[in-house]
Amino acid sequence: MDARNNSKLVITLPSDKEFRLTRSFDAPRKLVFEAWTNPEHVRRWWGCDLMTMSVCEIDLRVGGAWRYVLRMPSGEEHGFGGVYREIEPPARLVYTFIYDPYPDTAALNTVLFEERDGRTTVTETVLHQTTEARDAHFQSGVEAGAHETLKRLEALLRTMQ
Repeated sequence: MDARNNSKLVITLPSDKEFRLTRSFDAPRKLVFEAWTNPEHVRRWWGCDLMTMSVCEIDLRVGGAWRYVLRMPSGEEHGFGGVYREIEPPARLVYTFIYDPYPDTAALNTVLFEERDGRTTVTETVLHQTTEARDAHFQSGVEAGAHETLKRLEALLRTMQ
């Protein structure tokens, strides 16, 4: 199935250190890029429904940092962050991705935004340092979390158009 023609999340394992998430949205890529990089929008879609975002900081420049903290209903917090390495609006982002409990296992995320006929396909490739790190991240529930998170992004994009 061609992921560009539907809104279904497709996850593949292109190498022993990577996984790739692909999903399309019924919105122009400029809008999708804006929703992906503006803290005002990110705090409304990034994460799962039962969590709230207590921190959403984005310094969108090469060498700039990003930081998100999600709070569970129990009060437990999960922090994520990284540094932007490449920014080509509205087509491409490359940044490191670190989950706070594992600061030595930074992944490198490459996100491509491709538009065709008013629909934008987002392809996010997550490159880990080792196969073990990739497998641990993949087995942490990334599929369910990504599905829910990107559904939230889709709902937000509908309100932005």
